[in-house]
Amino acid sequence: MAKRINFFDTTLRDGEQSPGCSMNIKEKILLAKQLEKLGVDVIEAGFAASSEGDFESVQMIANEVKNSTVAVLARAVKGDIDKAWEAVKGATKPRIHTFIATSDIHMKYKLKMEPEDVIKKAEEMVRYASSLCPEVEFSAEDATRSNPDFLAKIFDKVIEAGAKIINIPDTVGYTTPDEYYNFIMDIRKKSKHLDSVQISVHCHNDLGLAVANTLAAIKAGATQCECTINGIGERAGNAALEELVMIMNVRGDIYGVETGINTKEIMKTSHLLTSITGVSVQPNKAIVGANAFAHEAGIHQHGVLSNRETYEIMTPESVGLTMNKMVLGKHSGRHAFKDKLQSMGYDLAPEELDKAFEEFKKLADVKKQVFDGDIEAILTDREVKAEDKYKLVRFVINSGNTITTTASVVLNKEGQDIEGIAVAGGPVDAAIRAIDKCLDIEVELADYSIQSVTEGTDALGYSIIKIRYKDHNYIGKGMSINIVEASIKAYLNAVNSIYA
Repeated sequence: MAKRINFFDTTLRDGEQSPGCSMNIKEKILLAKQLEKLGVDVIEAGFAASSEGDFESVQMIANEVKNSTVAVLARAVKGDIDKAWEAVKGATKPRIHTFIATSDIHMKYKLKMEPEDVIKKAEEMVRYASSLCPEVEFSAEDATRSNPDFLAKIFDKVIEAGAKIINIPDTVGYTTPDEYYNFIMDIRKKSKHLDSVQISVHCHNDLGLAVANTLAAIKAGATQCECTINGIGERAGNAALEELVMIMNVRGDIYGVETGINTKEIMKTSHLLTSITGVSVQPNKAIVGANAFAHEAGIHQHGVLSNRETYEIMTPESVGLTMNKMVLGKHSGRHAFKDKLQSMGYDLAPEELDKAFEEFKKLADVKKQVFDGDIEAILTDREVKAEDKYKLVRFVINSGNTITTTASVVLNKEGQDIEGIAVAGGPVDAAIRAIDKCLDIEVELADYSIQSVTEGTDALGYSIIKIRYKDHNYIGKGMSINIVEASIKAYLNAVNSIYA
């Protein structure tokens, strides 16, 4: 029987710590539900003691998720553990994930503790967490720069205190595959109890080795890999879930393991995360990049047309990628729309279907062809929108290469119409300046991008805007065939996120 590898997804915790990847509670719950659909074994929902917002999101996710374990991070501190348990106790399968630093440099300069005191603290806090929660995971922060003898000792103590999962993380992305393999094997030999519990690994990508190191750890006996969607995370990020899963699937002859991941949900999960954070993956990113299944070289194209296996080691369908082809138009009815959604893997409640169909009909009225990508974008955009304090009523842009661009934008703020007029060098700039005149707060535009969702000159424009307000970043998304309208919607969505 093949060894089962558990996937511990930390997109909502470590991934969110990536610059520009913060999420609000509604977005976190939406992503958690998709991670559950993807089939991850454990969802690390957040660090409950870090803020009231994180506490609330962990608590809500714990109450929503039924099939995956919901984990919450906590320092080896009683107050953190109390907060963690309060947040996660409503979960069907709760887990407290507690940690303490174990490397000499961390113990000396960060903790300012002696090694024996660190062991005593870890043992005490794991025992306390185990008295509250049926499943406790212990992590040795900066493990790969720690002494293996010391790790074996602290692991034995926390296992005796009740830890059921031991995480040996490469916190700073320092190790290499061969070194990591030997390191874990060495600790296993020196520890009395490590082989009686689940060994987990959490690899960072500072040297671009996170996936390779995780695979080496699995060879060394690890049965849980901690990773994120699209590999997001602090600094250079974490091991990418989609890469690990597909490596194990495609190279079953090498690894001989099984997972509970539904690979056909990979693309949808990746796209949802991108829509929420506004951070796109690079085109040549493995598995989920735009070019992952694209062939431009003539020799490659000829080979693929003859037999896809000449240049494709996995099928696009295996990760949930479908061809963008016209399936619906303005004459399509609600039943056809519902059937199409179900074929794409979406199962909406009647009221959600009504709203999505209304948006689809609006788009179909102005587009000759409606693609799968258009429909997916409609659904994702609708799901992650913030509550609207400011609503767009209308806008008019006068622009040309021989005149100064002028924008008039009318917004509705809580029932009252407000007009802003501005001039600028281009239509988007003028529109945003006009919006600024309607706001009762001052915000700073930090980043702006726009791209097409599908092909054609009538493609949906998808705009992502990041604004800064009181030292916090807020991301807004907007879609329209009119790229100025898409930009206005994205800017207002970001502004409304401040109030949401």
